[in-house]
Amino acid sequence: MKFLTFFFLHSKREIKMRKLDSTKVRPHKTEQLLHIEDHDFALRPGFGGSPIPVGIDVQVESIDSISEVDMDFTMTLYLRHYWKDERLSFRSNKNKSMTFDGRLIKKIWVPDVFFVHSKRSFIHDTTVENIMLRVYPDGNVLFSLRITVSAMCFMDFSRFPLDTQNCSLELESYAYNEDDLMLYWKHGNKSLSTDEHISLSQFFIEEFSASSGLAFYSSTGWYNRLFINFALRRHIFFFVLQSYFPAMLMVMLSWVSFWIDRRAVPARVSLGITTVLTMSTIMTGVSASMPQVSYIKAVDVYLWISFLFVFLSVIEYAAVNYLTTIEERKQLKKRGKASGMYSMDAVQAMAFDGCYHDADEDLDLSPFPEPCEDSETRASQTNISNADTPRLKRKRSLKGNVGRIILQNNHVIDTYSRIIFPSVYIVFNFFYWGLYI
Repeated sequence: MKFLTFFFLHSKREIKMRKLDSTKVRPHKTEQLLHIEDHDFALRPGFGGSPIPVGIDVQVESIDSISEVDMDFTMTLYLRHYWKDERLSFRSNKNKSMTFDGRLIKKIWVPDVFFVHSKRSFIHDTTVENIMLRVYPDGNVLFSLRITVSAMCFMDFSRFPLDTQNCSLELESYAYNEDDLMLYWKHGNKSLSTDEHISLSQFFIEEFSASSGLAFYSSTGWYNRLFINFALRRHIFFFVLQSYFPAMLMVMLSWVSFWIDRRAVPARVSLGITTVLTMSTIMTGVSASMPQVSYIKAVDVYLWISFLFVFLSVIEYAAVNYLTTIEERKQLKKRGKASGMYSMDAVQAMAFDGCYHDADEDLDLSPFPEPCEDSETRASQTNISNADTPRLKRKRSLKGNVGRIILQNNHVIDTYSRIIFPSVYIVFNFFYWGLYI
């Protein structure tokens, strides 16, 4: 009997000690432990009094993408809220906190922070919703969630692709103005942390910084606003390979026409048209990956100037060809006709039949035969002996006189263009890269 009495008293004392620390008790419902049913959590803590301070800290996990066309960025981050709600306080001898998942969020008051200028966002839910709620015995609350958000970034492309973009992610309470809720960075500038391995394919991330301010709405008043600022400097090497270097090559390729014989019309025209079309393709490719802005970008300046150089090389040959034709007509008029034959110099003869003529050879070219010409003349033209003919002599002498013939058959415009075009383009490059870098 004494043993039963001792066992009963010992059990009663143990139960009483367990009740002193509520964290050791497994209640039937969490609501009973936090007294959720005893309070109206539709109202903020301290309703009617001073504004409730809500601290924020952010850990940036990654910057997933930057879109110039849509002018936005996508970021994944851990967003943590800190505030005190005495209605959630509980007794605990060891001062231990309690941690819950997202199922309790709908039953208590939490800050209604949203992202200003956001286009879309979501809370990660694999394998469950990435939400954590931690309640301390004195009523302090930590509310953490993992979010991916896409927000606007107002970009200036006037220096693209030699630009630096400044973007910011802005946080603000949706319903509570500064009279009800004071939003602030929990640990000052240290409230914003980033993963060391964050990197982007097209940008250097120069800096992350946290700042705060106020936003005014005419109908509802002033609101506290927090800013996550970051600066992005674009990698230039990709655009050098894809845009600048091909444009340089096309401009230099267009200068080759200045060294081609001015009477080689197919060669010079086809070269000019090819470079013009290639430049158009490069410009179209760059424009397709950019927003349709109404101002001029740095890459537009370079490509359009390069296109102008290529276009002017085509116009230069048109002028050379026109002036050459006029010059030859004047020379023919001065010489006149002599017994149905034209007396030509070596340059004119080469332009006439496409072959080089030595100045010492006979350069008189017979006119085209008339339809009534005797058939014996045609037969004699086909029965030429295998000996060295004037045409064969001309071909042999051409081997050692190519440079002299090109210089003799060179127009003064071509001569000046060989110097002026490269010089002006080099000066332009010095000014361009000095201005934008």
